[in-house]
Amino acid sequence: MPHVVTLIADPAARGLDDSMAKAARDALRDLGAEASPADWLDPGIACDIRFDGLDTDQAQAAVRKTLGAAPVDVIAQDTAGRRKGLLVADMESTIIRQEMLDELGELVGARDRIAAITARAMNGEIDFKGALKERVALLAGLPATVLTDMIGRITLMPGAATLVATLRRHGVHCALVSGGFKPFTAHVRDLIGFHEDQANDLEVADGRLTGRPLEPILDKDAKLQALTRIATGLRLPLAATATVGDGANDLPMLLAAGLGVAYHAKPAVAAQTRARVDHGDLTALLYAQGYRADDLVRG
Repeated sequence: MPHVVTLIADPAARGLDDSMAKAARDALRDLGAEASPADWLDPGIACDIRFDGLDTDQAQAAVRKTLGAAPVDVIAQDTAGRRKGLLVADMESTIIRQEMLDELGELVGARDRIAAITARAMNGEIDFKGALKERVALLAGLPATVLTDMIGRITLMPGAATLVATLRRHGVHCALVSGGFKPFTAHVRDLIGFHEDQANDLEVADGRLTGRPLEPILDKDAKLQALTRIATGLRLPLAATATVGDGANDLPMLLAAGLGVAYHAKPAVAAQTRARVDHGDLTALLYAQGYRADDLVRG
C-alpha cells in the first residue's frame, strides 16, 4: 500500500497495545481507506499500519483524534522513500537535555534571566540573533576555559546514541547543526558519532569571553542552508533527508526535509510541523522510517 501510519510510544513505558492499533486501523477504515493489520516494529513500542484510499494528513488527524490522550505519537507518510539518507539534528533540548547558554548563565548569576530569553527565542517570540547576542553579553569577563569546564554537564537525550549508531550502520550521514557553541557540538559529535558538526563561536580576548559571538551567527536560515549544502554534497534531494529539532530556529529545516520531526517541541513549532514526537524518545525517528527492533544498534 502507498501510505503508512506509524504509532510510537515511549520505550520506557511500552504503552502501545493491540487495542490501540486496532482503533487506529478502524479509524482509517471508517473514512473509507483500505488498511492492513498492525505490523509490529517493536512490540509495545511501535507499529505500522499501511493504508490506501486516504490522504496522509487526513489519516494522521483521524488516528490522533481516535487515540485521544493516549501517550502515543502518530506519523503518517508515503511508504516510498521512507528511509532517508541524511539526518540533520539540532543539539540543545534535542540531542542533549541541556540549553548550554542557560548553564553558562548560572556562572554569572543570570540563569533565570537567560533561560527566559531562551524560551522566548525557541518559541519564536523574539529574534534568535538578537536573543543570542543579549544572552552572550551577560557572559563577558568569564574565563574562556568555562566552555570546556561546562562540557561535564552535558547529558544525552534518551535514544540519541541509538539513533546515530543505527543510522550510521545503515549508511546514513549524520550532521549536528546547532545555534549553540562549537566546544559543545564537537564533544557531542565525538561522543555519539555524528559525521560533522556546525555551531557558533564566541569571541575571546586575553583568555576571557568578550560577551560577543563571532559573525556570522548560525540561525534558522543558516540551519536550512546547512541542510541544503550537505544534501547537495551527498547528491540527495531534500525529500531524502530527515531533520529533528525543538525550537523556532529549527522550523525552516524541519519544513524543508522529507521527514522533519518536531521533538518535544515548543508549542509554536509543534503547531507548524507535520511529524511530531511528544511522547517517545529519539528512537521514534527510527521507527518512523520503518526500522525494526532488530535493526537498532543500542548506543
